[in-house]
Amino acid sequence: MTKWTPYSWRDFKIKQQPIYNDKKELENVEKELRSYPPLVFAGEARKLKKHLGEVTEGKAFLLQGGDCAESFADFSATNIRDMFKVIMQMSAILAFAGGIPVVKVGRLAGQFAKPRSNDTETIDGVEYPIYRGDIINQSAATLNLLRAFAQGGFADLNEVHKWNMEFVKNNSFGQKYEEIANRITEALKFMEACGINTQNTKQLQEIEFYTSHEALLLNYEEQLCRKDSLSDKYYDCSAHMLWIGERTRGLNEAHIEFLRGVDNPLGVKIGPSITKDEILKLCDILNPNNEAGRLNLIVRMGANDIKTKLPSILKEVIPEQRKILWSIDPMHGNTMKASNGYKTRAFDNILDEVKSFFEIHQSYGSYAGGIHLEMTGQNVTECIGGSQEITESNLGNKYDTRCDPRLNATQAIELAFLIADMFKRR
Repeated sequence: MTKWTPYSWRDFKIKQQPIYNDKKELENVEKELRSYPPLVFAGEARKLKKHLGEVTEGKAFLLQGGDCAESFADFSATNIRDMFKVIMQMSAILAFAGGIPVVKVGRLAGQFAKPRSNDTETIDGVEYPIYRGDIINQSAATLNLLRAFAQGGFADLNEVHKWNMEFVKNNSFGQKYEEIANRITEALKFMEACGINTQNTKQLQEIEFYTSHEALLLNYEEQLCRKDSLSDKYYDCSAHMLWIGERTRGLNEAHIEFLRGVDNPLGVKIGPSITKDEILKLCDILNPNNEAGRLNLIVRMGANDIKTKLPSILKEVIPEQRKILWSIDPMHGNTMKASNGYKTRAFDNILDEVKSFFEIHQSYGSYAGGIHLEMTGQNVTECIGGSQEITESNLGNKYDTRCDPRLNATQAIELAFLIADMFKRR
């Protein structure tokens, strides 16, 4: 294997990249980005890897979610706050009803670049380059706000009722959440009665919240790569965790080459075409020391394919004793086109794939360690079904996504209760 450097990826075949016609301008932008301070710190990435190691060992659960594609037009403190709220709600449901510590990772502060199926699209008879996301982004502003929410009192368990948004409260699952919030409040009152000051306990007032995105645009990622002075290792300081998509996980291609050399925790999306040999080679390249918390395989097979494909994969891979965090992305394998032309996903298919993921892992003695969702804190109508009974005919009521359909807050909370029930039945 060749010597790794932050720029060695440039010698490899690369997919899903924009075409930059002005090379000089590209170099100028890269130089400017290289001069900026890191967005996250190496110590934070190491801490996340430690927590993900606990997930790998079955001692915690990974909740990873956020926007399909962040955009400048939708950027606001309200949208970030509401996304944070729904992740906190889901975390409370999983931790309290499911009885499991939750590692919270947002698809936030960097999820601006998107892989696409085609290089161009035709609108009104005119062919255009396909939209690949807003790309160069507002990550620093998002991170500042997330840090304030996580550590400034907003995440205080004493405020658990305030995380429930008004449009969710009237739904049966919003009411179920309120029941959990009431029980948490009663538990805190009991602790106070026992002499424990819950108003000044850091563990109750602050949370650890990490960021992640698909490391797609390597001209950007390279410039945020830094050598840590304490460990002498390189980290991609654009986010705490990075992942590689199903379309760009070629073993001898640029994205694998770049990420093999940074010490962040990594994810790889794997679809129904994955083989045992490919998984083992991914492990060899990305996690040669077989380190718990380093590698998360994010399964995205679809509600039907997962039932036949995942069992055969686990049967072959588990005996190899690789330290893999297995999580489920039930979104991407279940995308379809509605009769009225909207790209959508059926909530029943999402639930079905999640159930299959847990049941299959349990049957093979493996640990279903996490979930990876495209979701929003807004009351959108992008995925059909769920307790709100969204139909194809009302998808257009509030279809706001920049690319792929997202779960709304109510659907996300409904899914969290399903997962919590699975943990209780284990």
